[in-house]
Amino acid sequence: MKKFKIIFSIIFLFFCIHLLSAKEIKLKIIETSDIHGNYFPYDFLNDTPGKGSLARIETYIQQQRDIYGKNLLLFDAGDFLQGQPTSYYYNFIDTVSPHLGARILNYMDYDAAVPGNHDIETGHSVYDRYFTQCKFPYLGANIINTSTGNPYLKPYHIFVREGVKIAVLGLLTPRIPYWLPKDLWSGLQFDDMQESIRKWLPIIREKEKADIIIGLFHSGEKPKSGNVKFEENTSFLIARDIPGFDIILLGHDHNALCRTITNKNGEKVLLLNPGSQGLNIARAEIIIEKKRNTLISKSISGALINTSNCGIDSAFMAQFSTAYDTIQKFSNSPVGTLTQTISTRDSYFGPSAFCDFINQLQLKISGADISFTAPLFFDTEIKAGKIFLRDMFKLYKYENRLHTMLLTGKEIKGYLEHSYSLWTNQMQSPEDDLLLFDNQYTGINKKLLYNSYNFDSAMGIKYTVDVTKPYGNKINIISMSDGSSFDLDKTYKVAINSYRANGDDGMLIKGAGIPKEKIKDRIVKTSDNDLRSDIMQYIHQKGTITPECKNEWKFIPEEWVAPAIERNRNDLFGNISITNKPSINVH
Repeated sequence: MKKFKIIFSIIFLFFCIHLLSAKEIKLKIIETSDIHGNYFPYDFLNDTPGKGSLARIETYIQQQRDIYGKNLLLFDAGDFLQGQPTSYYYNFIDTVSPHLGARILNYMDYDAAVPGNHDIETGHSVYDRYFTQCKFPYLGANIINTSTGNPYLKPYHIFVREGVKIAVLGLLTPRIPYWLPKDLWSGLQFDDMQESIRKWLPIIREKEKADIIIGLFHSGEKPKSGNVKFEENTSFLIARDIPGFDIILLGHDHNALCRTITNKNGEKVLLLNPGSQGLNIARAEIIIEKKRNTLISKSISGALINTSNCGIDSAFMAQFSTAYDTIQKFSNSPVGTLTQTISTRDSYFGPSAFCDFINQLQLKISGADISFTAPLFFDTEIKAGKIFLRDMFKLYKYENRLHTMLLTGKEIKGYLEHSYSLWTNQMQSPEDDLLLFDNQYTGINKKLLYNSYNFDSAMGIKYTVDVTKPYGNKINIISMSDGSSFDLDKTYKVAINSYRANGDDGMLIKGAGIPKEKIKDRIVKTSDNDLRSDIMQYIHQKGTITPECKNEWKFIPEEWVAPAIERNRNDLFGNISITNKPSINVH
C-alpha cells in the first residue's frame, strides 16, 4: 500500500509539473494574393505553359499539411476573380455551375479570404454568388451594408489551435468608389481602413482575447500620396501606427514583400505580400509558449517561397480537368482575323497601332468626337492572322465599361497634360530620358515610375507633346483629326473607360480640373457591356480587321526625341526597332 502511495505521488507530481510547464505550439500561416484567375499552370492568354498558379501552390500546401496538420492556416488577400478566361468564363458565361474559383479554394481548404477591388469589379451578381459558394469566411470589416450600417461581410474570424486563439481581421482598400461604377457596389460603402481598425481591434483584444492578431488586407504597402484618409495602400502605416498586429498579410500592389518593422510601441510586426499570379507564396512560422492559459512567449518569422520550385499537383489537375478543358475550348474560340501584328511596345514612344485600334473602336462604338486609351498591359502583342477570344484579354485587360462624357477643349488639354506628366520626363538636353523612370531602378533594370495603364493618348485630335516644357505647357492641340479647328471653349463628346470616368487617376480631377462630385454629371452615355465584350462583338461582325497607326500626335523636338527613343527602348525592351515612326502634318 505504501509502495502504491509513493508511485501515485510520483505520478501526481509529474502531472503537476506537466501542468505548470510551458507548452510549445507551432503554427504555419500561408498567404496567396492577386491570383487574377491564374488557377492552372497554363497561360491561356498566350496559349503556352504558364508560371505560378494554384496547381503549384497546392503542392507546397500539401507538403506543409503533412507537417503542421490543422496548425496550418491558409488565407487569400483578394483579386481572385479577374484576369484570365478561367475566371471570366465562370463570372459571366457559365453562371449556373458552381463557380470554379470557389470550387478550387474549397478543395484547397482555405480558411479565410478578403475580396480585392477587381473582385468587386465583377459586380454583385458575380461576387455575391461566389461568396455564398465558398465554405470559408470572406472578411471585410470596412465594407458596410448601407441599409443596415453593419459590415456586409464578416469583419473578423477567430481560429483556435491547441488553445491558441488567432484573430484574423479583413479589410479592403476603400478606393472602390473612385474606381468603379456605383452599380457594381450598390448598397455598399467602403470605410477608411484605419478608422475601421480602431473600431474592431479593441473588440478583438478585449472580447476575444486573441493570442495572435493577423491583418488580412487588400491594400499595398505604402501610400502613393500624402492623403492618409481613404488611402489606397496603407498597410505599412497601419503596421507602424496602430499597435496590436503581429502579422499583416497584404496584397493589391503586386510587390512581393517579406519585412519586419517596429511599430510606435516598439513591437515587431511582420509584413508579408506574395506578389501576384501565384509566382510566390508568403509564409509565416509562429512558435507560441503557453502555460495553462497564459501566453509566455511568441516568436514569428516569415519568408517568400518561389513556386517555380514546386511541382504541379496531379490530383489538383485531375480534380478540375473538365473545367480546364472547358476553359481551353472557350479561350480558343475564333473571333476574327488581324492583318498585322500589334504591340503595346510602340505606345510609349509615340502613337501606336495598338492604342489607335482601341481608340478607333471606342469612337465607333460611342459616336464620340475624341477618345482616350492607354496600354493596359505593359508589354503584350497580338500576332497577325486568326485571332481568338484569348487575344481579347490581351487587347483589353479589364472589365471596364465605355462612357461618353462632355468635356471642354480646355479640359481635354488639361487631361492630356496630366497623362503625359505621368510617363514623360521634362528633357533638359538630348542626352536626357524621354520616359519618366523610377530612380530606384538603374542600368538594365530600369522601370517606369508609373504603371502603363495611366498613359492615355488621344484620337480625334492632332497634337504635339513638347517634352522640354513643364506640366501645363507640354500639349499643343493643333486641330481635330479632320483638319477642322479645335476650340478650347467648345464642348466635345469624349469616349473614356469607366475607371477613368471615376476620376481617381487624376486625369479628370487634377488634369481637367473637374471636382470629383461633378464628374458623374458629365457622363451622357454608358455601355451596357464591358469594353472587351463590345470590342469582341465588333471584330466578330467585321471578320477581318486592319489596324493602322493614324499618327495624330508626336513628341517634339524631334531631334532630341529620336535618340532618346532609341535609348529608352533599349532600357525597357532591348534592341528592338519601333514599328511606327510618327509624322503628322502640323501646318
